[in-house]
Amino acid sequence: MKIRIAGIEEESIVDGPGIRYTIFTQGCYHNCLGCHNQKTHDVFGGYLKEINEILFEIKKYPLLSGITISGGEPFLQINECFELISGLEQKLDIIVYTGYTFESLLNKSINNATLLNLLNRIDYLIDGKFEISLRDLDLEFRGSSNQRIINVKESLLTNTIITKTF
Repeated sequence: MKIRIAGIEEESIVDGPGIRYTIFTQGCYHNCLGCHNQKTHDVFGGYLKEINEILFEIKKYPLLSGITISGGEPFLQINECFELISGLEQKLDIIVYTGYTFESLLNKSINNATLLNLLNRIDYLIDGKFEISLRDLDLEFRGSSNQRIINVKESLLTNTIITKTF
């Protein structure tokens, strides 16, 4: 299976705690004013990459703390992201950035088993559209104050949103 991506940052220190392998998915319909990744919006842009090739590359970085899937909008490629996360052999935490809210993804997962399975594999979700009027450069791993860092596993377990700071 292939995933459409804009690019990869093999050892990022800005896309979550520790050293992270960050995959920037291609395609986004949110069109947030002031988006810092506008080149990722075109759903036909970027390039296709074999997921097995990405998984092989991840193994080359033994000091990784985790994987970050950013965008674009990762949830436009639910099957591909699920395949990617499911194929990880290392125990790495998973962060996914999305313009959707956690609540809207949960609602969509009622009729989409793959989405629910994907959510169950994510450790932290950074949700919400970037809002330029709420931009805050002091926030940890977020661009605007409406965005939340959600502990997905605890939130699903307790049926309430549990936010996190790193």
